[in-house]
Amino acid sequence: MPLAYIGKRRFESALAHFEHADHVEIRWRSFELDPNAPLQRPGTMSEHMAARSGSTVEQAAADLAGIDELAAAEGLKLNLARTEKANTFAAHRLVHLGYVKDAATGAAVKEALLDACFGQLQLVSEPEVLLDVGLRAALDRAEVASVLEGDRFADEVRAHEAQAAALGCTGVPFFVFDRAFAVSGAQDSATFSMALQRAWEKSHPLIEVVVPSATSADGMVCTDDSCTL
Repeated sequence: MPLAYIGKRRFESALAHFEHADHVEIRWRSFELDPNAPLQRPGTMSEHMAARSGSTVEQAAADLAGIDELAAAEGLKLNLARTEKANTFAAHRLVHLGYVKDAATGAAVKEALLDACFGQLQLVSEPEVLLDVGLRAALDRAEVASVLEGDRFADEVRAHEAQAAALGCTGVPFFVFDRAFAVSGAQDSATFSMALQRAWEKSHPLIEVVVPSATSADGMVCTDDSCTL
């Protein structure tokens, strides 16, 4: 998931320089790398990585430091070696609550969650952490608490994950543009810029205008995809 944070920043950088940015609508959708993950896995990310790869904790920390450097180039301050892993299902449900209010709030919840997990090294499976995230995104305390205590938006999260699977998503980040183009991974901003431009051109095709010759007998004629004026 740290690469998703980096990819988010790179996409946002590309969008900031896109000439039609005001016409772009963004929706952050749910996807769990491990839907069966426990609420908390004791140990840090470097310890889990070392156990999985057979390396030392120090080696794993050094590898994770490389990702920290990539993040720093995007203005993010991470410490992945100390980050703890947790189940994110409730966190995804909270993002859906944000979108009930409006798109800006949904996006704010998403950003606050990423900051809590990677910036503040908090467990985003903990109810008190998620309550704070909701408040930071200007959600109502009572409504956040109600969502966390029940299973509201569980079906929506599962529906998003089913859609992701249908689109061929197997990891994050995964960006889909108008359901026509997909970009997988934390690509550079130039790649996102090209995807934005391709999606725009596909949804806003140019109209061919044919200027009549001086001998044209018709004043105004439209046939199929072209018009003579």
